[in-house]
Amino acid sequence: MNLLIKSALVLYPESAFYKKTVDVLVADGIIKQIAETITDDSAEVIDVNGAVIAPGFFDLNCKIGEPGLETKEDIGTGTAAAAAGGFTALALMPATQPPVHSKTEVEYLINRAKGNLVDIYPLGTISHKREGKDLAEMYDMYRSGAKAFTDATRPVQDAGLMERAMLYAHGFGAKVFSYPEDAAIAGKAKVNEGHISTLLGMKGIPPLAEELMIARDIYLAEYTDSGIHFSTISAGSSVKLIREAKAKGLNVTCDVAAHHLVLTDEVLLGFDSLYKVKPPLRTQKDVDALLEGLADGTIDAIVSQHTPHEIEFKDVEFEIAEFGIIGLQTALPLAVKAGLTAEAIVDKLAINPRKVLSVELPAFAEGEAANFVIFDTEAEWEYTRDNNYSKSANSPFIGQTLKGKVLLTCNNKQLFKSK
Repeated sequence: MNLLIKSALVLYPESAFYKKTVDVLVADGIIKQIAETITDDSAEVIDVNGAVIAPGFFDLNCKIGEPGLETKEDIGTGTAAAAAGGFTALALMPATQPPVHSKTEVEYLINRAKGNLVDIYPLGTISHKREGKDLAEMYDMYRSGAKAFTDATRPVQDAGLMERAMLYAHGFGAKVFSYPEDAAIAGKAKVNEGHISTLLGMKGIPPLAEELMIARDIYLAEYTDSGIHFSTISAGSSVKLIREAKAKGLNVTCDVAAHHLVLTDEVLLGFDSLYKVKPPLRTQKDVDALLEGLADGTIDAIVSQHTPHEIEFKDVEFEIAEFGIIGLQTALPLAVKAGLTAEAIVDKLAINPRKVLSVELPAFAEGEAANFVIFDTEAEWEYTRDNNYSKSANSPFIGQTLKGKVLLTCNNKQLFKSK
């Protein structure tokens, strides 16, 4: 790979070229030269016309079916969709069959992803088999490469188990991710509790279910003097609780799914199961609170919450359809649609996710390995089944024209170029 990138706006915060427009020469996966103007007749020239060059995006919440559920998504298709979405690293949720609850699964995923453009960070389960009863082999998984622990979309209902997990993980420097939902309150409901659920004639999941679990785990984090990360918060009340915890100096972080920044439960009036997600889409008031939380730093990161499904799990009646949408290729456009600036997008999709997992930020300097995404917040593109790299197609955005396009993704001496 010998590539000359012309006219790229640098948004690597620690770079000497921050917010400057430069040319970048990459050879054999290494940044060879950065300057205002570079000429190299032997290189492939790509003029990006002022598009942003930034650290490759890092997703803290991605589901890939492998091992066991490869009909939904495998490492190959999942990382292809990730590269197309600008991601050079994925934290994989352990919701597989079997779950990632021992070092065997962690090592399998790491070995399967070797040589890929996209780096893989398996997350281990908190409990054995994600059953919420006994702790999984957390330390063994950590030594094999698991950076954090979560039961994915299964909340840890047992407060004592969560307390022990936080204490144990803190002892060897790992992070616990909490999916904040009180299952006793949420029950088997499918949508947000409110005006729309009444119109739909469905039982609703109140924000209280999320709020109670966040309050509990904040207390546990304070009691154990350890950190906690909340995955995919969705309610305005949750933002308030986390903001207050951070003001107290507690080690609390959180993320939000990109689709929760632009969609409300009103889109469910057509009973389209493609919009069925968990946590559920909530109200405009909640969306406004989430955006405020992003702006003031309460919410650290934006995630794709990529959740692939075969057609038979989504093209059915709303009540029995599975939760989730694919989101790796739409995270950037949804962030743009939500009104985030390029700087905020880099902060929430590239920089802060690495801070949450204590992963080193790629450097932008001559002699360093090339790990970057180049994106244009003004460019439009049509998301179709032909340019959907995921094995699954459960996205309500397929068939739409989206604003915010990934032009190039580079990592591990490999390059993705958009069509």
